[in-house]
Amino acid sequence: MSAYWLFKSEPDAWSWDQMVACGKAGTGWTGVRNHLAKNQMQAMKLGDLGFFYHSNVGKAVVGVVEVIKTFHPDPTDESGKFGMVDVRAVEPLPRPVTLDEIKADPRFSDMALVKNTRLSVQPVSAEHWRAIRAKGGL
Repeated sequence: MSAYWLFKSEPDAWSWDQMVACGKAGTGWTGVRNHLAKNQMQAMKLGDLGFFYHSNVGKAVVGVVEVIKTFHPDPTDESGKFGMVDVRAVEPLPRPVTLDEIKADPRFSDMALVKNTRLSVQPVSAEHWRAIRAKGGL
């Protein structure tokens, strides 16, 4: 059974368009320096899906990514304590789903995105996955 995730990125640092430009080869999700987010990535399996979320600017779920390589060392981490997964773009949401919309919907009151807004990689329940996909037009 697949698990679902949410990957946050500031669009001025790494945007959905840049993710799409990587094509099927995808890219490493580098730079995570939070132990809880690291633990989330260690739990990921090949084929798991995640939302790509623009943080700070836009604050919206804008696309879907797939895990194409499980947890491995992050070459940008000199300490050697953190790692990364590789992901590739799967599909855009026809309509971005904003954080304000998610917060306004009582179905999402217990979602990590609402409760722990700073966590860069977080789990998404199957129920929340389906509801956000529907809100986004998928």
